[in-house]
Amino acid sequence: YCLSHGSVCSLEQLADAADTANRWMQVFIYRDRGFTRELVERAAATNYDALVLTTDNQLMGKRERDIRNGFVIPPRLGPSELAAMAIKWQWLWRMRGELPRLTMGNYVKPGDTAGIREIAGQMAARLDPGMSWQDVDALRSMWRGPLLLKGILSPLEAREAVARGIDGVIVSNHGGRQLDGAIAALDALPRIVEAVGGRIPILVDGGVRRGADVVKAIALGAAACLIARPQLWGLAMGGESGVAHVLDIFRQEIDRTMGLCGIKTISEITPSLISPRP
Repeated sequence: YCLSHGSVCSLEQLADAADTANRWMQVFIYRDRGFTRELVERAAATNYDALVLTTDNQLMGKRERDIRNGFVIPPRLGPSELAAMAIKWQWLWRMRGELPRLTMGNYVKPGDTAGIREIAGQMAARLDPGMSWQDVDALRSMWRGPLLLKGILSPLEAREAVARGIDGVIVSNHGGRQLDGAIAALDALPRIVEAVGGRIPILVDGGVRRGADVVKAIALGAAACLIARPQLWGLAMGGESGVAHVLDIFRQEIDRTMGLCGIKTISEITPSLISPRP
């Protein structure tokens, strides 16, 4: 599980609640490099297994769908938002005691009284759009565990990551929300696999909605896929059991897809299963 930098709980709270789980932590390069170091040190102190440096969100894209829907940071609760919440009465009932206390745990200092709206409003300004490979090197020197770069779409960047001692790359276009004309992660994957040449694992994220999507990505050379929206949908609908149900659907669909392709093991998922578009 990879904890978001903007999670409502702190990375320490997650470590306490899931001390035996394999835990990754998302990090950014902040204008205040001291805060970057602080997060890294907190992750090390609570025995996180890996860091994931997100590289494609230092500057926010123009998300027109969010603009049309009135979704802004910090969140604004107008009549349409309140009406949408009201018809999801089961969710609203489960969250009745939590909503007033929501915050962003990794950004709150002891004794800090800032609410989620104030913290969220400051978050984008914290990120440094001038991030460079030198910052990646600095992060690599701070963190002794596995370090992955998320947001890689270029074979050149993938090779550079290998050369700088990165332990894995996540091929991602941030769900298409950053640069709408960017290449799809699945289309970028084969060239990155070729460039890396098996030296480090390659993961894929963005648009993974079905078990069949996972099989396709593995066939094209990915070691694994990451999911975001599906597990969030499950969480919103049914809490922990909803997430478990989503993961079970993925398992079933992976098994069914493999069976219909006539294979029994993950190792049998090869590029021969993929037919290019005409």
